[in-house]
Amino acid sequence: MTAILDHLNAFAAGKIARSHAMPGAFYTDPALLEIEKEKVFRREWICIGHADEVKTPGDYFTTDLVGEPLLVTRNAAGEVNVLSNVCRHRGNIVAEGRGKRNLHVCAYHAWSYDRDGRLVRAPLMEQVADFDAAACSLPRIRSTVWQKFIFVNLDGSASPLEGRLAALEPQVRNYHNEERHLYFEREEVWATNWKCLAENFMEGYHLDATHPQTLKPVTPTGLCERVPGNGFFSAYKAHYTPESEQRRPFHPDLTPAEQRYSFLFSVFPAFVVTYMPHLTVYLCLRPVDTDHVAIRWGIAGHAETIPAEALAAHVKFADDFNAEDRVKLETLQRGLKSRFYRPGPLAADDLEGTIRDFYDYMARLLTA
Repeated sequence: MTAILDHLNAFAAGKIARSHAMPGAFYTDPALLEIEKEKVFRREWICIGHADEVKTPGDYFTTDLVGEPLLVTRNAAGEVNVLSNVCRHRGNIVAEGRGKRNLHVCAYHAWSYDRDGRLVRAPLMEQVADFDAAACSLPRIRSTVWQKFIFVNLDGSASPLEGRLAALEPQVRNYHNEERHLYFEREEVWATNWKCLAENFMEGYHLDATHPQTLKPVTPTGLCERVPGNGFFSAYKAHYTPESEQRRPFHPDLTPAEQRYSFLFSVFPAFVVTYMPHLTVYLCLRPVDTDHVAIRWGIAGHAETIPAEALAAHVKFADDFNAEDRVKLETLQRGLKSRFYRPGPLAADDLEGTIRDFYDYMARLLTA
């Protein structure tokens, strides 16, 4: 722990070169993960899902973020709420899974809460002197919806997300992701550190070697172009080969240039997404432990609905390249634990410059 924090301090202070990868402990030390939970995942904006998962009033889903059970609902006014999913009576979990309900009833003692988290029923508590139902609402977690993605800030102290991403807006505006509809969503757990997956999604250096049949024919390593970030996000363009077919349908606002690349970006620390002309593929990452990451990922597009066979093809393609990444990342996690591992040099800026961006962000937060 001391060694990796010393390394991060030196990195943040510019006392060591930014040209090399991080030591293995950056990805394998359980004590560092505990610091990340407090300094990163509780203090920063974390994406936990897509707004179409709660498309109509009463829709809900549950999730967990660094040990905090969360209940995501849409209320009668159409607003998305993120609530603590812990009963105000004696702390049991209120809701499980996903579905549609106007009332969420804790199964332990039947305390019942509406879609805004207000306590509306507490059996027999009228017999208790000075019982105040209004003081027993489920705590509301600070949240915002950006480009249809639901972000939470557990401690409520982060600067506004919209301001952080203002410099990103011109790059993604013409895709109109706010008009795309969620087609598919799935939860998975991979046996790798969350940072390994965050980095993997955001670098084009591995495309040729890891994805020779899936991604290389359309977006080869040699056509990647880094887009400068601002300390809160990083991005790159995966340009298409001239002979590849045009991906359709796309929004008419897309320029001819935008029609010929995928725009991949990361909202630090743990949200990675690619806007293609015709589809969005996103991953919301949450650490389970040092060696495992929980992934909530999905696919969205412009048509309100698509044929089942088309959706199956999109899901299969994503499953195929995700499986290729998963194999490499799970062996990577094993390799990073070796005492003989010495971090090597990073590739050129267009290929792994986004990794340096991520290192800058993590070093800044972990050494603050």
